[in-house]
Amino acid sequence: MAKKTTTFAPDTSPSPQEALGQSEAFLTFQERLSRVARINRPVLLIGERGTGKELAAARLHYLSERWQGPFVTLHCAALSPSLIEAELFGHEAGAFTGATRQRLGRFESAHNGTLFLDEIGNIPIETQEKILRVVEYGSFERVGSSQPIGSNVRIIGATNADLRALAARRQFRADLLDRLSFEVLFLPPLRERPEDIAFLTNHFAARMAFELGREDVPQFSHTARAALDNYPWPGNVRELKNVVERAVYRADTMLIRETDIVLDPFEAPFQPTPQASGEGAEERTAFHARPTDDTTPHTSFTQAVQAFECRLLANGLRATHYNQKKTAERLGLTYHQFRGLYRKYAERLQRQED
Repeated sequence: MAKKTTTFAPDTSPSPQEALGQSEAFLTFQERLSRVARINRPVLLIGERGTGKELAAARLHYLSERWQGPFVTLHCAALSPSLIEAELFGHEAGAFTGATRQRLGRFESAHNGTLFLDEIGNIPIETQEKILRVVEYGSFERVGSSQPIGSNVRIIGATNADLRALAARRQFRADLLDRLSFEVLFLPPLRERPEDIAFLTNHFAARMAFELGREDVPQFSHTARAALDNYPWPGNVRELKNVVERAVYRADTMLIRETDIVLDPFEAPFQPTPQASGEGAEERTAFHARPTDDTTPHTSFTQAVQAFECRLLANGLRATHYNQKKTAERLGLTYHQFRGLYRKYAERLQRQED
């Protein structure tokens, strides 16, 4: 029986990454998420950066009975400890310096809906105690007030931290962890769902081409596919999206080659000049001294020069695993000189690559 592709977008606005996939690991996770979504209990989402924790939280909300209520998020790592309490519970006018008027907190805003606490491990212990009270008694007090306010909120937490280890070090309340962990879902990293890499690559490439106003869908060469498949993707789906979109917009044709793929955008284009002596210089000298004569009696001087230049480029790219900047250095060219030659012989190089 063929696997079904699961697609989910929590709203109509563009999403930084899509919850897409067809691998067994991805579909198993989505099945567990769908099952617990209908149970009105807290859920913890554990996953590496870029795995789509916020999208999973939104899916939990929209599949629950609270789907018509608000879905409110708070990124706990983005706030200082002194501000998190006021953000969660709101404050009265004059509660502290700068509090000129009453302000509702996230718990009030999420009433009858879902409150998503991203990076929940960053919440200070003092604030955790107040959250525990909300979970246990369904009420809280604004900062600067003693008037209890009722709260009907489902809490979803997300983190990449080891919450049990934090609890053992008394950096996270063990009793709060017990109450929030009705279900703990682990988002599979991209390296554990390699079958989805090609699927996601095609999706992101098509989206980027549409954004650029191109009518055709980009295609990827065999070596380009291999480069994407063999990369460990520490940044997961978000990183894959960036790499694919960057390759599409930089490519001169609709065929994406491995040389168009930049896995590390922070790699400096300017390398130090190698010394005249040493192993590197010997290797480069040997590289330049190994041209292969494939000319015929009918080959013109221009054709012979072009064949030699193309061969140097091809050998250099293979020797540097298709790193263009390193190839330019190896050939003694500036990066711009290399790019000019590369564009000149792009079709020939592609024929050799495939």
